[in-house]
Amino acid sequence: MDSIRLRARAKINLGLDVIGLRDDGYHEVRMIMQTVGLYDRIIIEKTKEPGIVITSNLPYIPLNENNLMYKAADMLISEFGIKEGVSMDLNKFIPVAAGMAGGSSDAASVLYGMNKIFDLGLSMRELMERGVRIGADVPYCIMRGTALAEGIGEKLTRLAPMPECSVIVAKPAINVSTKLVYESLDMNGVESHPDIDAVIDGLESKNLHKIADNMGNVLEKVTIPMHPVIDAIKKDMCSHGAINSMMSGSGPTVFGLFDDKKAAKSCLDYLRNKSEARQIYITDIFNV
Repeated sequence: MDSIRLRARAKINLGLDVIGLRDDGYHEVRMIMQTVGLYDRIIIEKTKEPGIVITSNLPYIPLNENNLMYKAADMLISEFGIKEGVSMDLNKFIPVAAGMAGGSSDAASVLYGMNKIFDLGLSMRELMERGVRIGADVPYCIMRGTALAEGIGEKLTRLAPMPECSVIVAKPAINVSTKLVYESLDMNGVESHPDIDAVIDGLESKNLHKIADNMGNVLEKVTIPMHPVIDAIKKDMCSHGAINSMMSGSGPTVFGLFDDKKAAKSCLDYLRNKSEARQIYITDIFNV
């Protein structure tokens, strides 16, 4: 195998709670992660000349060692003494700096793809162990599906799959620094926490409305005051058929869950006409 085509899937958070601040400066989290159908397309090819070359449809994405795809490829090339090089073409659709783990998913796909084309023989668990060196979300992006993420996000437990539904994803024309959001979170000021266990119960009982009713993201307390348009999009989704809407990750992307496809399409048209968000997609749940 000299080349491979991959789909790097986006994620949303059905619940995101921050438990506390660790001694190493990282935050202890408890999150429910869910893969959705939205994806970046990646083509990886072996090259005779050593080195890593990345091309992309977006001009502002770094194509050097600051790109997580580059870090993933470089790590495996160094560890396994790979003599050939790799060329990677990224056609990006997942919103950038948006709380949907786009960069982490791209890196996860590179780990998976290079394992295949160079016949490295790594198991999923071994890929996940390497992925955490690149970023806390990378192990989940290798696993995909529905999972409880704990620790800094690297301790994963597979959960019952999310019931099928339509999902609208809307990213306003702003970028959010995950680092800044976490640094700005005042743990003493967090008066309520999302009920992660209730969401898990909803997953186990395949009850979409129970899942939606108990969704919550503690980071909204930081990001929404910085960018009120996030709350405006949430309210628009809920008033146009979403059974609930929430910010994903540290934001600014907002997603809404719909149990009616027609309502989802109607909401999509409304949001596009209103122009609060720059990127708006309708997608679905992706379960492994």
